[in-house]
Amino acid sequence: MIGQALLWFFAAGALAGGVAMLVLRHPMHVALSLIGTMLSLAGIYAALGVHVVAVFQVLIYVGAVMVFMVYAIMLLDVRDTSFTSRYSGLLIPGVAGLALFIGALVYVLRREGPVGDIAPGATAFRVERFSVDFLHEYWLHFELTSVLLLAAVVAAIAILKAKRRGDG
Repeated sequence: MIGQALLWFFAAGALAGGVAMLVLRHPMHVALSLIGTMLSLAGIYAALGVHVVAVFQVLIYVGAVMVFMVYAIMLLDVRDTSFTSRYSGLLIPGVAGLALFIGALVYVLRREGPVGDIAPGATAFRVERFSVDFLHEYWLHFELTSVLLLAAVVAAIAILKAKRRGDG
């Protein structure tokens, strides 16, 4: 019972963070909403017993959003007034989409339908299998992503230095 309550709590948090990303205007507020959404998803994974994926969710995605926030602080002009409006023009469509989503969710959850039994352990997450697949199949993708992130950091520093030279 408490596990289901945790799932509903984290699902509500993820949904609230997603809606906040649509309706807020300032990039920092959007990034903080995205962090809340990613933490809620990690909570869902942890409540489902897939702790490794929950840790990956926090380390990879929340870390990436933190890097995005640093870039936004470095590269955005703080004197820019286009973010003074608190909410974006997507507030009305976002609320309408949320209402449609909740209506569809209620419809699906109330509908009677066949529910099949799942064999225990059939869909269990195995760290060993994930590790083997990751290190044998996807190591090149991982390394290319790290090179891309390094290039992004170097580019951000170069842009920042060029701005400072132009201002000073």
